[in-house]
Amino acid sequence: MKIVVLDGHTLNPGDNPWSPVEAHGDVVTYDRTSAEQTVARCESAPIVLTNKVPLDADTMDQLPQLKLIAVTATGYNVVDVAAAEARGITVCNVPVYSTQSVAQHVFAMLLSFIHRSEAHHEAIGEGQWQKRNNFSFWLSPINELTGKTFGVIGFGRIGQATAKLAQAFGLKIMIHSRTQKDVPGFESSRWGSIEEVVAESDYLSLHCPLTETNNQFINSELIGQMQPTAILVNTARGGLIHEQDLADALSKQQIGGACLDVLSSEPPEPSNPLLSAPNCLLTPHVAWTAIEARKRLMQITADNIAAFQNGQPINVVKAG
Repeated sequence: MKIVVLDGHTLNPGDNPWSPVEAHGDVVTYDRTSAEQTVARCESAPIVLTNKVPLDADTMDQLPQLKLIAVTATGYNVVDVAAAEARGITVCNVPVYSTQSVAQHVFAMLLSFIHRSEAHHEAIGEGQWQKRNNFSFWLSPINELTGKTFGVIGFGRIGQATAKLAQAFGLKIMIHSRTQKDVPGFESSRWGSIEEVVAESDYLSLHCPLTETNNQFINSELIGQMQPTAILVNTARGGLIHEQDLADALSKQQIGGACLDVLSSEPPEPSNPLLSAPNCLLTPHVAWTAIEARKRLMQITADNIAAFQNGQPINVVKAG
């Protein structure tokens, strides 16, 4: 059975072999695929893997042999799921694979922002330490995490894993999620409205999915309610933040800073205001990319294919 991978470079840039998937068919991989190339590359393939290459109704109409679209990610907005259902095409995703990787990255960014370890290293290389009379020097104040409030918006698997790390640092946890639930280990944590969590958090971490109702909900109004020293962390979706509003707030020093792994457009347009905003630490959507997480993603994708071939598909996503 022919299996086509449309954009395999992200999952396997050379360190994560396709062997688990290759066990289930004849695999043809492309590092990247443009919209114009999609139909030609997918012809005669009943199984297609995509990460970010769109598969819409028109494309599916030109691929009558297509039976399974395996999304190598959790988010599946690149696929017209309703169109797939109408054409008898199964769509599956990988719902859980990068929980620990993302949680770890939250604190990698936060600690980097607070401690400025790399900047201090560069300062030593420039001779700044050597020119001082003191045994110690620092470029900016360094704050302890212990005793401060860590706000989490979205309390699914990743939100919970991040909050557990926050507890280990001695942070007090405050939570907002669409549904309040009892989670073991968080009995002493406080739940609140979005406004309450935003206003009381020293560090605010976003872990909610992007929906029509929360698009750009972190805007000037909510940012204006944050503490002037607060730091915003986003490893979820760039569209949750009104980027110009955040850039303006950073320029006016309304908040302490922002640590962002995701932006509204990736890679960002040169005009994105956050590229030049002060006190803004950016990473290129790498929170999910730990090698362990990518190997897990590869294996679950292979499991999705195997289950489909056995007539018992798993991790199936539905429209609506």
